[in-house]
Amino acid sequence: MAARLYDILTATGLPVAYSNFGAAPPELPYLVYFAEGSDNFAADNTVYYPRTNYQVELYSLRKDAAREVLVEAALTANEIFYDKRETWIPSEKLYQVVYEIQI
Repeated sequence: MAARLYDILTATGLPVAYSNFGAAPPELPYLVYFAEGSDNFAADNTVYYPRTNYQVELYSLRKDAAREVLVEAALTANEIFYDKRETWIPSEKLYQVVYEIQI
């Protein structure tokens, strides 16, 4: 599923990485995503329906509603429900918009 999520996010045209870009991140804006854990559905003492919680993070220098629309459209087109929050990171001088999803 992580590979499918990568494909969905790259369709936005933004640079995408799992967890981080390492020592040389691309120019802003860009996306980072990672698994936060699972919320599996159990039946008969087994994982009946596996579900992984992911966090997708959009980083930009300023509030970028157009890029948010791209990300949200990609998630919606693939029937991925999301919750969203944003924050200003003063030490980095950039915005972070976080999408919490489960697939």
